[in-house]
This record gives sequence, structure tokens and C-alpha cells, in this order.
Amino acid sequence: MTDFLLLAFIFLTAGIAMVPIASKLKLGSVLGYLIAGIAISPLLSLLHVDVVSIQHFAEFGVVMMLFLVGLELQPHMLWSMRHRLLGLGGMQVGLTALVVAVVAYLLGQGWTVALAIGLIFALSSTAIVLQTLNEKGLLRGDGGQASFSVLLFQDIAVIPMLALMPLLAMPELMDAGIAIEMGDHGASKADHGSSISLVDGLPGWQATLITMAAIAFVVICGSQLTGPLFRFIAMANLRELFVATALMMVVGIALLMTLVGLSPALGTFVAGVVLANSEYRHELESDIDPFRGLLLGLFFITVGAGINFALLAEDFVAIVSLTLGLIALKVLILYVLGVKFNLRGSDRWLFALSLAQAGEFGFVLLSYAVGISVIPASLSEHLLLIVALSMLLTPLLFLLYDKVIAHRYSKVAEREADAIDVKGKVIIAGHGRVGGIVNRLVRSSGYETTVIDYSSEQLEVLRAFGIRVYFGDATRPDLLHAAGIEEADIFVIAINNREQITELARHVVKYHPHVKVIARATTRHHVYDLWFVGVREIIRETFDSSVRMGRTVLENLGHSFDEASIMANAFTERDRKQMRELADLYDPTIPAHKNPAYVEKVKELNRAWEEEQVHAANTESSQSAAVTEA
Repeated sequence: MTDFLLLAFIFLTAGIAMVPIASKLKLGSVLGYLIAGIAISPLLSLLHVDVVSIQHFAEFGVVMMLFLVGLELQPHMLWSMRHRLLGLGGMQVGLTALVVAVVAYLLGQGWTVALAIGLIFALSSTAIVLQTLNEKGLLRGDGGQASFSVLLFQDIAVIPMLALMPLLAMPELMDAGIAIEMGDHGASKADHGSSISLVDGLPGWQATLITMAAIAFVVICGSQLTGPLFRFIAMANLRELFVATALMMVVGIALLMTLVGLSPALGTFVAGVVLANSEYRHELESDIDPFRGLLLGLFFITVGAGINFALLAEDFVAIVSLTLGLIALKVLILYVLGVKFNLRGSDRWLFALSLAQAGEFGFVLLSYAVGISVIPASLSEHLLLIVALSMLLTPLLFLLYDKVIAHRYSKVAEREADAIDVKGKVIIAGHGRVGGIVNRLVRSSGYETTVIDYSSEQLEVLRAFGIRVYFGDATRPDLLHAAGIEEADIFVIAINNREQITELARHVVKYHPHVKVIARATTRHHVYDLWFVGVREIIRETFDSSVRMGRTVLENLGHSFDEASIMANAFTERDRKQMRELADLYDPTIPAHKNPAYVEKVKELNRAWEEEQVHAANTESSQSAAVTEA
């Protein structure tokens, strides 16, 4: 028990210490976990910890992650991905395996060993890539969807790869004069994979029937039994039972898939897709997500801790060169496939860079290949290092994408701005959830507007409904000129990026002072930034709706609508008055809490408000007493 608690404390401390630092430096949580693993590696070696066993346990985080991804994908969305799933995924695995095998053969490996290496290195890291794409909000784009399609195909491809490995062992064993029996392979597989299988030793058609029956069972149970099961659990009215039920479902599906020889990650993904339309989808997601995050973090730590630094130091140049060569080769192949499948600009580079590493299933395939004598144990140590190092370098590839590629290949750079033929007196920059409502209100009142937005996908949707909008980057002075900023009366800034809002407001106030600027503010302090650059009509994006919600709370506490409205209006008036006073003291170059004048003014306003409340309460009490006496 003490050993378990000590290990748990070490892993948790390492993650808590390193991940916030990595996130603060914009390196991403994955790299933070990997660095944490490297940092505690000597301590784990000193304690003789079996890192590989912990890693196999932590890989269940990948299973949970694919279940959650499936919950976000409705069946029709998955069907729409079929061409990329089969075409792009199949070509990536096949082409990468072939090219890597050829390179390995040219470097002196036998053809069976070379092909095994090609299959292992054709895979990418589902855990790292999906986690990072989710963190950065890139999964929904074309590049993210293409990456996801390939990763899903790779998870499926692991199954035939495991089946192919024993065939690669046969030529080697025959050369050595060793008789081969299928039972031996079954034993080997049992030693290195699942300990129990329902399909071992069965004819191919029977194994296929059992596998198809298992998938059908998951689909039917997921669509028909989930509702009754959760309604039954709800009778106990215990939150922990919901969590236990969600975990039971994921573990049970993973176990069933393993028993029939399928990837547990694939099985839980299918179950997630089946449950995507379920009324309990959000409940399942919220229950499982914390476990997914912890297990994935543990997995990344074990990858960092599993790096053999003694062997790396001994053969540093060769291993690093092979790792970088593998990444470069996969980037090239993926980039070419991205061109063939019509990925454009930054999406193409995101696709190529995100999948350039080897993956966690490489550890499984390597272990299996060594166990059945396809790959020599001495060579596998070097290959394990290449897999781990390529995964370690992946966050740096995403950093390269963020800092260089995404900036260069922005959406605006991919498409020329539209020619603006109708110039209204009101120009609206951004037609999202804020700008769209402003545009509809102004136009319905009989005024002409000129709307500019940089999201080409959204504009196509809007134009389908007959809404006139123009594509372009409103922060560009030449586009403002084309939109008629010189003749405009009002300029509405409704884009979603705080820094861009402030800079655009600064430009218009400075170079077009005759135009009234109405700007969207994302936070309270953003109001001060906009005031500082000269904007005087500032709308906090959530303020009015929050006040309305507060007024509704007061009504439900027993106040009439009129009373609640008076209190809400008083609060609004006081808040705006205070902001006007504080705005003149705000300095955008230093944090608000480190600005003495600002802090003291906030305290003074709070004291004044408290005194006013006390005075009002005393006055009301005196009036009530007078009425009683009368």
C-alpha cells in the first residue's frame, strides 16, 4: 500500500509542478507531462518501478478519449467522413509503411524486419494528437478532421497488423529450421496481448461472425438499453452511481472488444457514436472526462519516464538522426497526401505536422514483434527510443505550426477580399453571434449596412439565406477604405479577438475621427483598454444578459417585475458610473491589482456603496416606524 501511495504522490506531484509551467509558456499540457516524466525518470529507476506496466494501464485513457470523441460525432457525420477515413487513412498507412520499410531495408535490415518496422512507424499518437487538437480548438477544421480520420483508421489497422506479425516471423523461423505450429503463435499472442480471447483457434468465418455479433451487441445495447439503465440508476439519486455506470459501460465495451480480437479504442468509439444522439450524452461526457484526463496525463508521464537515457547517450547521433529522419519522411508523405485530398494552406501543414510522430501502439507492436522473434531485442531498444523521442518532439511541431505556419497561411491569405459594391453608412466588422444580431436589427429598421467577416465558411452559409456580407479582414486599412470608411457614420466592431478589437478601434479613432466607433468588449478590463484608445461607446458582450438573469433571480425571490427592474436599473447605472471613474485611472501596461490609484478608487467606491446601502436601510426602517405610529 505504501509503495502505491508513494508512486501516486510522485506522478501527481510531477504533473502538478510541470504542466502549469508548460501551459504558461504556451507549450501545451502534453509537453508538460512528457517533461514531468523525464524529470522523475531517475527516481523511478532508483525505486525499480516497472514503467511499462503503468503505461499499459494508462493507455486506457486513449480508450476513454475515443469514447468521448465518438459522443461528439453523430452517425451521419461519421458517414460523411468515409472517403477520408478509408482513402486518406488507408493511403497514409500503406504508403508510410512501404517507404519506411524500403529505407530500413536499404539500411541493412532483412525484408521481414524492415516491413515490421514500416508497419510500426506508420502509426501516429492518437493520445497526443487528439489531446493537442482539442486543447487548441483545431479538431473541427479541415486539417483536424483529416488528422482524426487517419488516426481512426490507424486504430482499426492495428488489428490486421497484429495478425500479420506472425506471418513475418515464419520465414525467419523456417530459415532457422524451427517447425511452426499455430498453437505456438496463439500462446505468444496470449503472452503479449490479451490473456483471454473468444476467437482463438476458431475458423476465420466463425471468428468473423463472433466479431460482427459483438459490434451489433454494442450498437443495439447502446441505442436501446442506455436510457432504461440510466433511469433505473437515477432512482437511487446518487451522483457516484452515475459515474460508476459510465465507467462500467466503457470498461465493459473495451473488455468485449478485446475478447473478440478488436481494438478496445475502436469499440468504445463505435459506442460513443451510437450514443451521440442520446439524452444522456452530456451526463456520460461529464462523468468520464476527469478520468480520461488523469489517465492520459499518466500515460504521457510514462512515455517521458520510459526514455532509456543510457542508450540514448551511447548512440545519440544515430538515434536522433533516425528520429528526425522519420519525422521528416512522414511530414513529406502526409503533405503529399494533403495535396491529393485537397487540403489547403494551414490545414495541409497541420495535417502533416500533427501526424509526423510514431504512436503509442508502436510500443504494443514492438513488444509483440520481439516476443514472436520478428524483431531482435537489441534492435527493439533503439526503435523504442525513436518512438518515444518522436512523441516527445510532437508538441514542438505544434508550436512550429502555431508560431509560423498558422500565421503565414491565415484564412485571409488563402482568399482575396471581396469587392464591396454597396457601401452603407454603418459598417459592421464581424458577423458572428454579436455582429449578426446588430446587423439584423439595424437592417430591419431600414438602414443600409456593410458587413465584413473573415470566415469564408460562415459567409457561404449566410449568403445561402440571402444575407449580403463581404469576405475580408476588417483590420486591414485598405479594406476599410474599400468599405467606405471615409463616408461612414458608424463603425461597429463585433469580431471575437480582444487584441484585434483594440487595435482596430485604435486605428479608426486615430485615422477616421469623424466615425462613431461602437466596440464589443470581451471583459471588464477590456472596456478600460478600449476607453484608453479613445472609444466611448463600449458594449460588454455578456453584461446586459447577465443583468437580465440577475433581475429574473430577484423576481423568483419574491420581488415584483417592477421592483426587480428598478433594482437592476440601479445596479446598471451604478456600475457604469463606477466604470467611467475607474477608466481614467486604468493603466493597460500594468495589472489592475498592482495599480495603487486604481485599487484605492475601487475600495473607495465599495465603501461608498456600503454606506449608501446602510443609509437606505435606516431610512426605510424609519419610514416603516412612522407609518406604524400613525
